[in-house]
Amino acid sequence: MNRIIAFCLFALLLTACSGDGDKPKTTTSEPIYTLIFLDKTRSVNIDKAFVGQKYQQALTDIIEQNIRQKGDRLEVYFIHENTSKARALNLTVRSEMDDVSAASPTDREAAETEFNLSLTREKAQIRQRVLQQLVAQNVGSSNQETDIWASLPVIAKANESGATVKVYYLSDMIESVKGANRRDFQVSPPKDNAQADEWAKADAEQLKKYTLGSPEITMILPFEPNASVKENNPAVTQYWQTLFSELGVGTVEEQ
Repeated sequence: MNRIIAFCLFALLLTACSGDGDKPKTTTSEPIYTLIFLDKTRSVNIDKAFVGQKYQQALTDIIEQNIRQKGDRLEVYFIHENTSKARALNLTVRSEMDDVSAASPTDREAAETEFNLSLTREKAQIRQRVLQQLVAQNVGSSNQETDIWASLPVIAKANESGATVKVYYLSDMIESVKGANRRDFQVSPPKDNAQADEWAKADAEQLKKYTLGSPEITMILPFEPNASVKENNPAVTQYWQTLFSELGVGTVEEQ
């Protein structure tokens, strides 16, 4: 009986320790570096109700999940003919939680309340500025080409920060660049997954010069659920899945 009681007490102790360790440490965890690439080419129409609603909700969710503490960063780039030079926003969170390690429970609660209010205000400001970039129109000549490859050096630069990098493409992912050794999926998309894999592996050889690290990548597509294969070609997203995998990225999600 004593042995059973001792075992139960030991199990309870383990559970309690595990529970404390699993609690989120919102003010001491590694900062998040969020990269958002907004497609500003002719093929993505943000004025369509479905696209506008989907992308507004996606951006709201991204900000809510990734903006948590001082030092978190968020950058917005436009995807077009000159993607790597098209940074539209560069924001760093300023809200900071006071050191409450030696504070009384009352002071600790007051500090947490003040921090949460400050962070909520900052999130609202960031959301407003990001949504302004979402609806911004690109009527210049840069909307003729879609250079998604050019996002890779941007990701590699973010990887150098040491933060957790999360990348979001709000795009149809239709790479469309003219010239030798480039892909133009507007003119010649991969015909099936096998060809997509073949092209991606070949292209990865010239793109491995970019050290991407292990970012989380999410492709948020503008297509409605009833879109045709011609409009939402699964071989195109297969190409990107394979390319990112070949470049060492572990997590690639499609939405």
